[in-house]
Amino acid sequence: MARRSLPLAPPGPPAVRDRVLDSVVGPADSVRPRYAVWEITLACDLACRHCGSRAGRSRPDELTTTEALDMVAQMAELGIEEVTIIGGEAYLREDWTLIARALVDAGIDTSMTTGGRGITPERAQAAKDAGLSTVSVSIDGLEKTHDHLRAVKGSYRAAMQALENFAAADIPISVNTQLCAVNLREIEPLFEVLRPLGIHSWQVQITVAMGRAADNPALLLQPYQMLEVMPLVVRLKRLTAAAQIVLWPGSNVGYFGPYESLLRDDSPGGHTIGCGAGQDTLGIEANGDIKGCPSLPTTAYVGGNIRDHRLVEVWERADALRFTRRRTTAELWGHCGTCYYADTCKGGCTWTGHVLFGRRGNNPMCHHRALQLLDQGRRERLVTSTPAEGQPFDHATFSLVEEPWPSETLATAQAVAASGEGWLDPG
Repeated sequence: MARRSLPLAPPGPPAVRDRVLDSVVGPADSVRPRYAVWEITLACDLACRHCGSRAGRSRPDELTTTEALDMVAQMAELGIEEVTIIGGEAYLREDWTLIARALVDAGIDTSMTTGGRGITPERAQAAKDAGLSTVSVSIDGLEKTHDHLRAVKGSYRAAMQALENFAAADIPISVNTQLCAVNLREIEPLFEVLRPLGIHSWQVQITVAMGRAADNPALLLQPYQMLEVMPLVVRLKRLTAAAQIVLWPGSNVGYFGPYESLLRDDSPGGHTIGCGAGQDTLGIEANGDIKGCPSLPTTAYVGGNIRDHRLVEVWERADALRFTRRRTTAELWGHCGTCYYADTCKGGCTWTGHVLFGRRGNNPMCHHRALQLLDQGRRERLVTSTPAEGQPFDHATFSLVEEPWPSETLATAQAVAASGEGWLDPG
């Protein structure tokens, strides 16, 4: 038999049903989430090489329609204002439009993120009829690179057609893109493709070492590459502003370098304020498991299941959701533990740091940190220590090597950092 280029999607694990909630609700737990991301199914029609959830098959115990509609009511009760439905692929769940319409009828602004492979004109119209306020299509490079990352030839053209079909159905459209080692230099050319399509916004974030991405370390950016990533994002910010498109840097793009106030001009104080998981954000898995952020690993961060506890109870009383509400600098380690910005940043994106080392509190994907090390002629590099097991939302573990910057590329790195132009490697 011919070898497959990717492993088959693993079966989803059963829901987490063993969580015990705290009996005490503290003052900090009165905070309410504004935004939720809801994975309504893990079924997917792509096999992306960078997929953190290893989507493909439905979970064995996904919520029934009745349970999903009850979840909608509980989200409204909790005060959630905005929900993005995702998968896998949300449209592969037969009742996806019923769930979307229930969210809209509950007064919740509802959107969808999709890879777009199966967005026919009919599905696009169904999304419009369901009341979706906007849809974001994932596009990760020019055609050859996108198809490679999505592991399906033709996925780029399908995604572009999806944007066209949504626009024809009069749904506002946007794009989201992962920045990784194989597409970094295609991002500016990609903007020229996206600019005439009528998108209202573009979100970019770095690929995180979870799921299939952990199996493909060649896709992952190295910490020192933040020296070229951040100037790239600033160039995009200026290009998109000129085209009246909003650029949204993801929460793992940063932190506290010379471009912070420009890129975080919509944040309080004009800078990152640390991880929002369990503060203004909620994540829901298709089987009713509740997390403070949809991207976080299941095992360590599920606080409870909707079949065992009401949503408000999990939100207020699960330690796995409220860790950011009581977070101090005491849990920080490595360079994050001694950073000037530690009391504000607290390690930045929890997801990005945790899946590298198996615990939170140290995030090397940081512009400020890369610049400080560069001043000392040093850099950090990640090396896989333990491979991922191959389960949804799993991760490998990495060793962090701090080393002298190679003499043959040090001058290039200094020039890129100083000018905001150019790339760290030739060719």
